[in-house]
Amino acid sequence: MKATTWLEDDTTITLGIWGSGDIVGKALSKVEAYQMECLTKVEIIPFHAQEWQEITDVLLAHIQQAEELLLIRSYKRTDLMVIKLLSWLAKRFGHEVKNGHLIDVRLTHQDIAEMLGATRVTVTRVLIQLEQQGLIERLSLHRFLVKEEELWHYEI
Repeated sequence: MKATTWLEDDTTITLGIWGSGDIVGKALSKVEAYQMECLTKVEIIPFHAQEWQEITDVLLAHIQQAEELLLIRSYKRTDLMVIKLLSWLAKRFGHEVKNGHLIDVRLTHQDIAEMLGATRVTVTRVLIQLEQQGLIERLSLHRFLVKEEELWHYEI
């Protein structure tokens, strides 16, 4: 399938080409003039509006998460990346406890390093520094307690 649109001067613009198993349609585009053209024999399976909403929600959630992680990885300093990642994880997966937010997701230093494009040694050094400064607590089973207010002050 080929999706196209056109300009006021009738110039045709190809928006994309899709194949077997791809989900396509006007609902996924913000372009006003939108046309689908079959390039080969196709079988179309319609989705109900409720299913589209579920798919849209899932796609948007993936895009938003990818953008948030891209932003976290864009910091130049590893300590800021670690702080931003821990803060994001606390908001997304943590739950509030007496002394901050408990990130009850088992993440090794290597897991964090891979998420940030850093080395495990550097991440371990940063985590030790953050713990010595009282900004986090490293708990058993690779869990973290993040003290949000202190992290916010560190970022300034």
